[in-house]
Amino acid sequence: MPIDTEITVLVVEDFKATRIMVTNTLNALGYQNVLAAENGAAAVAILRETPVSLIVSDWNMPEMDGYELLLWVREDEKCRDIPFIMATARGEKQQMIKAVMAGVSHFIAKPFTAEELGKVIAETFEKKQRTTQALESVAPAKARPAKVRLKIAHIQITDHLALGALRHLIDTERLSPRYFTLETECMSGWNPVQKALETGAVDGALVLAPIAMDLFAHGAPIRMILLAHQNGSICVRKRGVGDPESLPDFFRNKTFFIPHVLSIHHMLSSMFLTELGLRPGMVGAGDVNVAFEVVPPVRMPNFLKESPEACGFMVAQPVGKKAIAEGGADPLFLSGDMWESHPCCVVAMRRESLDANADAIHEFSEMLAAAGRFIHEEPHEAARMAAVFLDPDGGLNLDDRIIGEVLAEPNGIRTDNLFPALEDLDRIQRHMSGAMGFGGIIDLERFVDMRFAEAACGSQTDARRGSVFHPPAEFVRRLMSRPGGAGAGP
Repeated sequence: MPIDTEITVLVVEDFKATRIMVTNTLNALGYQNVLAAENGAAAVAILRETPVSLIVSDWNMPEMDGYELLLWVREDEKCRDIPFIMATARGEKQQMIKAVMAGVSHFIAKPFTAEELGKVIAETFEKKQRTTQALESVAPAKARPAKVRLKIAHIQITDHLALGALRHLIDTERLSPRYFTLETECMSGWNPVQKALETGAVDGALVLAPIAMDLFAHGAPIRMILLAHQNGSICVRKRGVGDPESLPDFFRNKTFFIPHVLSIHHMLSSMFLTELGLRPGMVGAGDVNVAFEVVPPVRMPNFLKESPEACGFMVAQPVGKKAIAEGGADPLFLSGDMWESHPCCVVAMRRESLDANADAIHEFSEMLAAAGRFIHEEPHEAARMAAVFLDPDGGLNLDDRIIGEVLAEPNGIRTDNLFPALEDLDRIQRHMSGAMGFGGIIDLERFVDMRFAEAACGSQTDARRGSVFHPPAEFVRRLMSRPGGAGAGP
């Protein structure tokens, strides 16, 4: 889609010769409505009075620099959606990450040519268009006399961020459900979520896939309709104890925390520790030399710090990232390093809600998938709203930076494809049942109601892309040969 060259562009640059050069470059590209400001403070004065469609700003300026201007723009209700290109000679990765977390749309390195600037502007508006299309891709539903209230449970992990993004998009009126109103309930751990889903206290929940499969196996009237995310967890070890080059010795005869026995965390950490030559298992399960202990995710960092026998844990983010930032843990690997694009939490709904409110569930599924794509396209905005959604009482002391780093991790959490692959769910149930003795085998075609995923994700060209599972022996060999050793982290 061609860019409208009649838009107003604001150039912010303190050096007069460069300010004139950038203005002339934009003119040469066809942009005639170009305003100029000598620093961020002057730019704010213009933005308060004049509608602007694009900002091209230097970073280093007196009074108010480009980063401070970016923060102001993203906080201002009128200006927050203006594409912002940072034109800078600063090439440090940390500075780029800082700007990305603040909501920069694109970078261009100085000096640049007209061709380079034109390409960056095109890419910036293409990204904005993709985000708009993702939000507008939700098909309008037929009018209905009354909206259905959908009460959905979750816990305080980034795995459930798509739900928070959906609530954010509804609250800011960028999505307007016609069939449902959304009520989210943050719970303290997996057991309350499991109980609420089993008893019908909620209409649905974002819940660990093995928990949902086990409930289904024992007759709970639930069905899975979507993935909640892919990847998203981290394995850490206690900091400052033992030799990171000798992991078997470090873990031997210690306690390792997991969030639930029916979890991908239990499965992957068991594979990892077994490949180290250890015998992981639950206390009392026989001849084990690494004892698994189930601990609520939000309490793991404190338990790791306070328990002399504790050696590490595997959990959904941002719990691990927070423990690392506070100095209590060192990273070992991300779950996505071991099994790329793996399932973990799923969206499970009560059967009576599916039967009575199919239109509402279809719309909810489509909007949740759109919210997941929104996170992928706009991670800075997702990071800002995530702390409020995941930590409404401030008990976790989360901030935008931690969430932003989690969303930026290679092989970290993915929310842009919520289409379930039955073969991945089958891998989980067969390993946990056969190798670990937890859960059983269910009919996945009956468990997963694919009509909702087909409608919500079926048009995505990569919706059915498969996961990549790395055999434990290969993965551990690669981990141990990593520069800096196994304690160097992902």
